[in-house]
Amino acid sequence: MALVLNKVVPDFEATATSEIKFSPKNYLGKKLILYFYPKDLTPGCTTEAMQFRDLYAEFEKAGAVIFGVSRDNLVSHDRFRAHLELPFDLIADTEEKLCHMFGVVKNKIMYGKKVKGIERSTFLVDADGVLRQEWRGVKVAGHVEDVLEAVRTL
Repeated sequence: MALVLNKVVPDFEATATSEIKFSPKNYLGKKLILYFYPKDLTPGCTTEAMQFRDLYAEFEKAGAVIFGVSRDNLVSHDRFRAHLELPFDLIADTEEKLCHMFGVVKNKIMYGKKVKGIERSTFLVDADGVLRQEWRGVKVAGHVEDVLEAVRTL
């Protein structure tokens, strides 16, 4: 199940907050944003989530649905979501199935040791379920505005 730009995203199921069983096919007819981030309640991830939150109404107006994805569990996601008052749901990818499917698991060096980490990445799927754009190795500053602009022009 590899992802290819300008091809339909393979269907899958995942568990999200609000007791949602997420599947891309359930969002056909809407633009879908999946943003992958390393960890709940860390500085960069908090900033990114807040920026998606702050522009959420604009994304909705443009016909988009947002889901954040990390390896954290639902308990952690519920805390993170409540703490930041996020209007969108978070997918718990505790077994890294989506992370591997989207190719965001990368080897990193942390404190001199090799670790597997999540490369901050965002994927935009159109209303027909086709992967239209991907951002990898994202720097938080200005990123959410770039995604919103891409959604509007899609």
